[in-house]
This record gives sequence, structure tokens and C-alpha cells, in this order.
Amino acid sequence: MPEKQTGAIEVTDADFENKISQAKAVVVDCYATWCGPCRVLSPIIDELAEEFAGKVSVYKLDVDKEPKTANHYGIMSIPTVLYFKDGKLADQSVGVLPKPTLANKVQNLIDKE
Repeated sequence: MPEKQTGAIEVTDADFENKISQAKAVVVDCYATWCGPCRVLSPIIDELAEEFAGKVSVYKLDVDKEPKTANHYGIMSIPTVLYFKDGKLADQSVGVLPKPTLANKVQNLIDKE
């Protein structure tokens, strides 16, 4: 069961694989501090972390600080949101999408039992 979250938690290259394998459903916001659209998406991701607390683990990955993971998943544009189910990449979205669209993607992740 994912821990109770009040927002997305920073993840690093060193603990990334461990974090995504520990929960059934995981959302990772891949961003950079200098990226304007990333700053727009960030509070939406934090809201989703709170709304889906206990159902989904939500993390943030700074692609400038953690290039190994970004390269592994072929992240070429940011923001990119990765959706994992049972430790495997299930979906991804690129750019700033409306909150209802992102919430729907998260709900679909939970529903894939």
C-alpha cells in the first residue's frame, strides 16, 4: 500500500527502480527546474498525489540531476509523466495536460487489476 502523500516525492536515479517496484501503481513527473511548462504541471501533480493517496505513489524526477533514468526511459521532452503498473511502464504523457485528463490516466492505472 503506498504511503500517505501530501504531494509528489523527489526520486533519484539511485532509488528509482526500488520505488517503482514497491507499489502497484506509480506516477512519475519528469521535469527540470528551468522548464516553464514543468512549473505549470507541478501543482497539478501534487494535487493528484493527494487525491489518489493510498492508491498511487507519485514521484518527481529532475531530469537534469538524474539523467540515467531519463535516458533509460527515452525522455526527450519535458514535462513527461510516466505511469507504472506493477513495476512496468504502462503509459506516458508529454506536455501539460488538463488535470481531468491526467486524473483519468491515473484512474485507468488503478483500474488495471
